[in-house]
Amino acid sequence: MKQFEELRGMLHMAEQAPRLGVVAAQDRHTLEAVAAAAGEGIVTPVLYGRGREIAPLWEQLAPALPLPELVETQTVEQCISAALSGVRDGTLACIMKGALETGTLMKAVVHREHGIRRSPVLSLIAMIQSPSYHKLFAISDVGLNTYPDLEQKRAILENAVALFHALGTPNPKVAVLAALEKVNTKMPETVDAAALKELNRRGEVGGCTVEGPISYDLCMDREAAAIKGYQSPVAGDPDILIVPDINAGNVLAKSLTCSGGARTCGTVTGAQVPIVLTSRSATAEDKFYSILLSAVAGQRTGKEA
Repeated sequence: MKQFEELRGMLHMAEQAPRLGVVAAQDRHTLEAVAAAAGEGIVTPVLYGRGREIAPLWEQLAPALPLPELVETQTVEQCISAALSGVRDGTLACIMKGALETGTLMKAVVHREHGIRRSPVLSLIAMIQSPSYHKLFAISDVGLNTYPDLEQKRAILENAVALFHALGTPNPKVAVLAALEKVNTKMPETVDAAALKELNRRGEVGGCTVEGPISYDLCMDREAAAIKGYQSPVAGDPDILIVPDINAGNVLAKSLTCSGGARTCGTVTGAQVPIVLTSRSATAEDKFYSILLSAVAGQRTGKEA
């Protein structure tokens, strides 16, 4: 995919609009994005929360649209419980955080008995559309895992690969980033990157092509790789960038959007369905396309998204 607009096209071609569960939907910022997607008929919202607060907000934001299915719940805990039940019974393709704390929702998602965890690690993927790159690419993890070890990085990588499979890329190219291309035992991120590449070579991490350690310029710029004599099918053409830690991921994604003119959207992967976890400060466009990204992935993989 080259543009976020292609997500809209995928949903318009769907036989049935994916069902989006909005947890604690009594939030104007959240409902604004949900109403925009519902207005195009590309998602079917299911709103969990207090109807007396949700109904007037919906009327203000989408007066031409009937109020979507509303599951009346009075507390945050009831909202979460009802939405996660919808995930487990297969009626929801994805869920979205509304008027509740991120930590509260995620704690329920990963609960051993009542949660919806699929992978040992949940990860927040930022999808990037950059004017200086020829296709959409992902950065992970940008918001959940602080200093992941090798096994956590493996799960983060596999979560991202699963997302790209759902988006129609059967063998995504993965760059495991570091400051240099050689293994240096004093730089653990280079050791982990080489280990992930070896796991891929041995077939223990499949469905993708992994390169690492590799620096950002060599993975994103074919000319830079050619000048340095660096040969790899990933050089100049990655789909997924795996960063060493949350600082690198956060700085890279925000640098691309704030200074590089890139657009972004994101989703949480590793649960039974994708989770839209945008912040209140995110742009309406970011939230809208985050819904579309999650809905496409959710409808294509069902309970294995």
